[in-house]
Amino acid sequence: MTSQVASAETANSARQRVCRLGFWASILTAVAAAAALGIAVTTAPARSGPFCLEDFVGSCVVYPYTDVAAFVPIEYIWMYPALLMALLFVVLIVCIHHYTAVDKQVYSQIALSFSVISAAAHAINYFIQLAVVQPSLLKGEIEGLPLLSQYNPHGIFIALEDVGYLMMGVAFLFVAAALGQQEKLERAIRFIFITSSVLAVGSLILLALIYGSDLEYRYEVFAILIDWITLIISGVLLGVFFRRAGRCGTSRLPGGSSS
Repeated sequence: MTSQVASAETANSARQRVCRLGFWASILTAVAAAAALGIAVTTAPARSGPFCLEDFVGSCVVYPYTDVAAFVPIEYIWMYPALLMALLFVVLIVCIHHYTAVDKQVYSQIALSFSVISAAAHAINYFIQLAVVQPSLLKGEIEGLPLLSQYNPHGIFIALEDVGYLMMGVAFLFVAAALGQQEKLERAIRFIFITSSVLAVGSLILLALIYGSDLEYRYEVFAILIDWITLIISGVLLGVFFRRAGRCGTSRLPGGSSS
């Protein structure tokens, strides 16, 4: 009996730690996404490609996209919170996985796998921009930079952004599958993730069919808006969910089962 009580206390203590970590991961993910969105909108206007605001920026940047040293570092600042957001999203999915009903953990584990792919793509992408492209521009070492430049509408930067936010959108779908439907809050979170996943994945198919090889960064802009707004809203809601679960000290799991 004593061992059973100790085991139950240990399990409850572990759930409490998951709740605390899940709460902070949720809130910090939402804050990082909001910061990335706010900074990107206010400091990084479209200077090239299909959405170039020529009347606003003066003149659009054209190939080879290397005459942009004047925009360092101001137009790269948004990448710091965006990178932090991608890493925090992995932590958040880990917390959801450990707080999911056993019969649904296969879905949360799949979501975790896609979130890791997403974070890896973003980490590589943003580190290249911050540690390679920025100093190269400032030092005039521009050979080979056109393919890496964020101003190249069909360069490597855009490709990695596309795959990173696409994988995040796929992760949303499996997070939704792992969540329960018993409470209004969980249903709301689930609805947000499903809707966002459909938009993030479906928009790539639709835009690719419409624009083909001229897709450029159209999908990247759309996917960023979907994923960032989703993480802002769902981050707040998941923070509320984990805070409630932590205060109640309950062993009930989002998938609907109890231990």
